[in-house]
Amino acid sequence: MQRHHLDPAGWFPGITRLRRQERGSVRGDIVAGLVLSALLLPQGMAYAQLAGLPAITGLYTTAITLIAYALFGPSPTLVLGPDSSLAPMIFAAVVPLAGAQGDPDLAIAHASVLAVLMGVLCLVAGTTGLGALADLLSRPVRIGYLNGLALIILAGQLPRLFGFSTDASGFIEEVSAFARDVGSETNGPALAIGLGVLAMVLATRFLAPRLPGMLVAVLMAMAVVGWFGLDDDIAVVGELPSGFPAPSLPTVPVDDLPALVVSAFAISFVTLADTTALSRGMAGKQGDRVDPNHEIGALGAANIAAGLFQGFPVSASTSRTAVASSMGSTSQITGLAGAAVVVGVAAFSAGALADLPVAALAAIVIAASFSLFDLGTIFWLRKVHRGDFALAVAAMIGVPLLGVLPAIVLAIALSMADFVRRASRPYGAELGRIPGLKGYHDRARDPVADVIPGLLIYRFDAPLFFANAEPFRDRILELVDGSGRRVDWLILAAEPVTGIDSTAAEMLDDLIDELDERNVTLAIAELKGPARDRLRRMGLRARIGEDRLFPTLGTAIRTYLGETGTDWTDWTDQ
Repeated sequence: MQRHHLDPAGWFPGITRLRRQERGSVRGDIVAGLVLSALLLPQGMAYAQLAGLPAITGLYTTAITLIAYALFGPSPTLVLGPDSSLAPMIFAAVVPLAGAQGDPDLAIAHASVLAVLMGVLCLVAGTTGLGALADLLSRPVRIGYLNGLALIILAGQLPRLFGFSTDASGFIEEVSAFARDVGSETNGPALAIGLGVLAMVLATRFLAPRLPGMLVAVLMAMAVVGWFGLDDDIAVVGELPSGFPAPSLPTVPVDDLPALVVSAFAISFVTLADTTALSRGMAGKQGDRVDPNHEIGALGAANIAAGLFQGFPVSASTSRTAVASSMGSTSQITGLAGAAVVVGVAAFSAGALADLPVAALAAIVIAASFSLFDLGTIFWLRKVHRGDFALAVAAMIGVPLLGVLPAIVLAIALSMADFVRRASRPYGAELGRIPGLKGYHDRARDPVADVIPGLLIYRFDAPLFFANAEPFRDRILELVDGSGRRVDWLILAAEPVTGIDSTAAEMLDDLIDELDERNVTLAIAELKGPARDRLRRMGLRARIGEDRLFPTLGTAIRTYLGETGTDWTDWTDQ
């Protein structure tokens, strides 16, 4: 079996791309990076606060992540950074460990350790090819999960948008507290500023997506606070520390590490799924191909770098990648230019952000939560597949009711349960021939399909394993006993049967005995080589008989016709 893993010689594709970059495209990529910074600055601070961390850490995380991915990332245009879907998970992981003590430095340390742990997990997944584990989160579950996250974000940010805060924790408590206090605690100026920022962000997103509406809205909000002297009347970010942190290995109490490791595993599932999906999508648009394991390794390197600079876990950003792409970005020079702006602000101009209203940051987060909502797809699932619809709704409800991190476990469990459910009841069909039409056809869909006297052909559309072994046996005996005609041979059209486990092998052994009692011969056609080898190792090839294992269905049918002397010329042309 071919193994796919990271090639150490190709760990720094960014340097190779920079060397090959054409001068004509460098200027355009720098301009794209400057435009991108209009999104990086406010979103970085907003998502840091959503994660329960000081706003300045969002700038540290943004800049270092962009630089690290420019060196390690295989995609020329993917943008990594703080993410609205990760921030609630980081909050759920960090606040219970550090929030109760009210120490922002301890919260930063826990978030940084979480980023390092997640980075290590991603590196392991990338180097060993285990990134495919992220596919355990099926699309309906991911959609439901993101909708649930959007509900949690809204519940947590609405009080801040209205200019007050609550001590409630948990979705239901936060909604109840907001409903109870909104009439008496609402701060009019803060709400007006927040709604103005929200309206401008949403309007420019839909009407003029190339304009830096978020940056303009933030600058106008700070201007309003300064002009009218509202800094004493509404909550503002306040003075931020200037400078940029030196790299250091974060430390936390040893007793907190097990909880952080569990959280890192949970967050990694969501991050890997989102990042690889976006990376593949961007590569497809550009006619390129990106190694998903290399992408996961680069994601790990970026998270480790963030953790070493007082940052927190990051993921690929759909909105920022879309902005960079729309501006004509062709390389990670765009990310480096954006990082330079962020570093400059964090190191030299952080004090200029002191008048930034908290309500404005809440508006930015709420606008981001709207992009997580995908109710249209959920309603579409209701029309096309009720099972997927139920999974999506269960995941969406599970996030606010159970909490963010437990909901990830629920999401994985739902995906696995759905897989087992589908695999345990796969489709199967009795086959027949339609005069004048080649091939063998499902008699349930084409009742006119004819059958040969004494012959029953059955196709099973899945591997045989413990979850579907008994349903397979029951269906075979049901067809043999309930067909209303004599059955001498049963031919299993086994091309879809890609595997047979020990439970299924035991079932086949018993089934042969039960068919023998009914004087029915079992034959298998088109079984793939690995499955045939498994039958041999389990001793079943001898029981079935080498002369009853056929390379094609047509060969099996001709053998039946020849051995039984049945005259059925319409079936001998294949």
